[in-house]
Amino acid sequence: MNIKISIKIESDNGTLQVSKDVAQFERGQLTLANLGLTLEESKQILQGIQQEIVSSQVSQYMDQQTPCPDCGLPRKCKGKHKLVYRSVFGKLELLSPRLFHCSCQTHQQKSISPLTLLLTERQSPEYLYLQTKFASLVSYGLSVHLLNEVLPLDGTLNASSVRYKLHQMGQRLDDELDEEQYIYVEGCPMEWEELPRPDLPLNVGIDGAYIHAYRPKNSEQQKSFEVIVGKSIPEQGASKSFGFVQTYDTKSKRRLFELLKSQGMQMNQQVTFFSDGGDTVRDLQMFLNPQAEYLLDWFHVTMRITLLSQYIKGVKHYDPDQATSMAERLKSLKWYLWHGNVFRALQKIESIEWDAEDLEIDYPKLSKMRKAITEFRIYIQNNGGYIPNYGERYRCGERISTGFVESAVNQVIAKRMEKKQQMRWTPKGAHLLIQVRTKVLNQEWKNIVHQWYSNSDEEDEIPMAA
Repeated sequence: MNIKISIKIESDNGTLQVSKDVAQFERGQLTLANLGLTLEESKQILQGIQQEIVSSQVSQYMDQQTPCPDCGLPRKCKGKHKLVYRSVFGKLELLSPRLFHCSCQTHQQKSISPLTLLLTERQSPEYLYLQTKFASLVSYGLSVHLLNEVLPLDGTLNASSVRYKLHQMGQRLDDELDEEQYIYVEGCPMEWEELPRPDLPLNVGIDGAYIHAYRPKNSEQQKSFEVIVGKSIPEQGASKSFGFVQTYDTKSKRRLFELLKSQGMQMNQQVTFFSDGGDTVRDLQMFLNPQAEYLLDWFHVTMRITLLSQYIKGVKHYDPDQATSMAERLKSLKWYLWHGNVFRALQKIESIEWDAEDLEIDYPKLSKMRKAITEFRIYIQNNGGYIPNYGERYRCGERISTGFVESAVNQVIAKRMEKKQQMRWTPKGAHLLIQVRTKVLNQEWKNIVHQWYSNSDEEDEIPMAA
């Protein structure tokens, strides 16, 4: 069996422009291996069709550009040069004519290349979208391997170019954000009352994580740096994640505010912020909404209490009576915090701290235990205003913890930048990757790329041309 794949292209008036064979292959006796098309054959077919379609489009465009736009007379061709354009179906070499300007008008330059001016970027939007999407989900090398495997790219794609394009588009996302402000509360209470009835409260959780930093050999730079990750969950609709490198980003509060606005936040809508109590996170969530409520995450409180209980278990081997007394007070401390009684909780912490200072035992972790108790006291003192009655909230079915943010940290950071992957990052590289990755995870990236490269202002999805 001899199979030929042909393409026919007609002009708007029905005239046949192109009729050409783009692929040919044979089939012998039917077997499991030769049933239908193979991946390599489909690549060949698509690449051939792509070349003919693009050549016809360019030819038609140049026919439209040849007449002078002012007087209509045809402009002379100065010469032609090759222009390389990359699409999802391979590298295309296009002939780009250079036309002399007509003498009916004065121009700064003698000639112009219309196709060069049209194709400001030499990669198709869909090609950029696929590169950046997969590079945000898996390593740069794996994304290159995947795209080369399924698309007719002929090995022209490499990890360095993918990383460069992802950084470029991540920077574009950053540049589109408005300038940072300290306060984002707009209007006055009278204006807020006139707003439409708001949706149910938004729940926003914010947490931090550390990733390995890139360090040149024999360098004394820091081994890791902090990344802030958050997730906003409305009562109805999809949740959204965000993230940034705390030491690099200059628009962190603006980033969070725009995300909340994209979920329909109004100034008369309640927003509940959960955080781990860190200084950076505390400042980030302030002055974004007049109805905001700020709560310390119960999960992080219990983590610190669990650490102290482990230290006290070690004390039992050296002073059982004192360890039992400290353990009972720690249990009481947790009960007071669960019911929002910060005053009594601090009294319990201080009494445990005094007893730890008076201990005279050979416990090897005694100094670490004393430090952990002091840090916990300072932690509760600094965040006392954000400790609610957790028990009451729990009984009412309200959130008390940022467990949903822990999953967001794992999704945004750990799966791509940590875990068992021996990766090292610069603050800039990690920040720009996170911007694209969160848009991909929020299922917004495709629409954003469409809007960037479409001539239409409509928000509906527009099919991407090669």
